[in-house]
Amino acid sequence: MKISKIINKTIMADLSLLFAAMLWGGGYTATKNALNNVTPFYMMAIRFLCAGILISAIFLKIVIKTSIEDVVRGFVIGIFLFLAFATQTIGLNYTTASKQSFLTSVYVIILPFIYWKIFKTKPKLNVLVSAIVSLIGIFMLSLKPGMHLDMTIGDWLTLLSAVLFASHIISIACFARKSNPIILSVLQMFSAGILSIIFAVIFEPNLNKIPGNALFSLSYLIIFSTMVAFLIQNIAQKYTNPNHVGILLSLESVFGAIFSVIFLKEIFTLNMVLGASIIFLSVIIAEMDFNISSNK
Repeated sequence: MKISKIINKTIMADLSLLFAAMLWGGGYTATKNALNNVTPFYMMAIRFLCAGILISAIFLKIVIKTSIEDVVRGFVIGIFLFLAFATQTIGLNYTTASKQSFLTSVYVIILPFIYWKIFKTKPKLNVLVSAIVSLIGIFMLSLKPGMHLDMTIGDWLTLLSAVLFASHIISIACFARKSNPIILSVLQMFSAGILSIIFAVIFEPNLNKIPGNALFSLSYLIIFSTMVAFLIQNIAQKYTNPNHVGILLSLESVFGAIFSVIFLKEIFTLNMVLGASIIFLSVIIAEMDFNISSNK
């Protein structure tokens, strides 16, 4: 009975992470639209600070129990969150939303090896295979006619963000069982938001007003891509391992490409179709081993 409850919690965690992946997939389109009117660091500051305030207001009774240890843990996670989104958001100025959504999922390949290094836990064979399959999908995405890779500065910044997103997931794994996930969510939001404000003041022109046509995109980023999605991630990671999280969240690339084609009218090439299909296959490979072992 106890084993059954654990399995059910893990399945629910996986489904929740899949929903978070969909929300983040839509975030690429919203971010691309918002960047037409708001500079990267100010946009990040608005996104994270507003989300932090909303979560704090909703879960005030939990948040007021924050300890010094929680603050330290949340700040560490927040640093990785800030760096990951800074490189990703700036990179989006120089590449397409659909391409970035796939390139970001490189963190799936990086995750098992960082996890192995820190926790001394060797990844299962299916995780390694799924990571390799994901890499093939990403390669197909970047392959242009003439069999050459087309990589812009935006693409390289996106790959750097993938390393940082992997580090962010690992940092949550380190602290998720030591602190309340809601508290960690709030603290990382405020940490990333404050760092964004500092960088915005130093490197960007003053933000006098937010144009009306940017409000919808910012609202989506604040409520769905930040508040809801990160709450799901912080809670769900208590019931599944980081490698599994990375594989499931890589589906944001598929959702991101679909939303980019629908709302941004980006061209969905044959390579993108193949890349999306291969990345989806990698998720199935990751899940197969888990499902088989669960039935024993």
